[in-house]
Amino acid sequence: MALTNEYTIIGIDGGGTHTRGVLVRDDKVISHASSGTARIGSVGVGEACERTLNIILELCNKAEIETSELDAVVVGLAGVWLEEEKKRAAQLLRTLARQQSIQLGDLLVTSDAELAIEGALGNSDGIITIVGTGSIGLARIGKNQLYRCGGWGIELDDEGSGAWIGREGLTAVVRALDGRGKPTELTAKIPQFSPIIDMDRPRTIVKAYQDRAFEYHNLTPAVMECAVNGDEVCLEIITRAANHLLELPVALSKYFKTKTIKVALMGGIIEANTLLAQMLKDRINEHGKFEIIEPSGSALDGAISIGRRLIEQDM
Repeated sequence: MALTNEYTIIGIDGGGTHTRGVLVRDDKVISHASSGTARIGSVGVGEACERTLNIILELCNKAEIETSELDAVVVGLAGVWLEEEKKRAAQLLRTLARQQSIQLGDLLVTSDAELAIEGALGNSDGIITIVGTGSIGLARIGKNQLYRCGGWGIELDDEGSGAWIGREGLTAVVRALDGRGKPTELTAKIPQFSPIIDMDRPRTIVKAYQDRAFEYHNLTPAVMECAVNGDEVCLEIITRAANHLLELPVALSKYFKTKTIKVALMGGIIEANTLLAQMLKDRINEHGKFEIIEPSGSALDGAISIGRRLIEQDM
């Protein structure tokens, strides 16, 4: 039985920096909502689920409907990949909802990256490279073959991401302060990230970071600005970032038998048309095996698409 447009779905994209949600009814977006990160590695599974539930309630309140009217809720959380992680988050979200006498329809919790590939590629085969606070590459072939590369988190990897660029920038600053590295314009910008930073007492940088006055990705725009202005140290960081990001589709290309592979680029750093985005596009085009395509839709579009499938399965 084909799905009509008479449904109500919530899609939530819980990324590394922001959490965004939409409520769609009868094929129309009725309400939007957003909050801070729902990345489990940053805030923990409990806080991530609480923020997600708050988004659900806000969307319903704005749309002036009850949660019992929802046909499906699809949530993508950064840092979730294993099936047990998805199930744990879904169970906790349901528990939090029950404690507040909130009814949810079909609920699916998955990775934010899986929402992105659904939104970007639709039914097509190809690769997406997401460059935001973190970085990851995903490849899909057919309906069921999904491969990933990168996305290990800033503690281990995420090379080329906003967090990685910020960390490399900060490392360059402290090396310059010690006399171990080249001077960089970025040093003069560091005090803007916290009032407790005193460059006459550079160890206050460590104190500010430990106090969570800033996070690595907060420095990325400053690194990018210095690179655009010709700062040698920052330009070298952005160049390395582009090289690292190219490794993602190259590594995933081994799963394809076609001569040309479609690649969609996504994430805040790409959408902002930054210097890094331009460099990465140039490198992908130079590779010869890839065809850069515009994403068909966003991660939220992917969430709604998955929600429609959930409803169809229940028919």
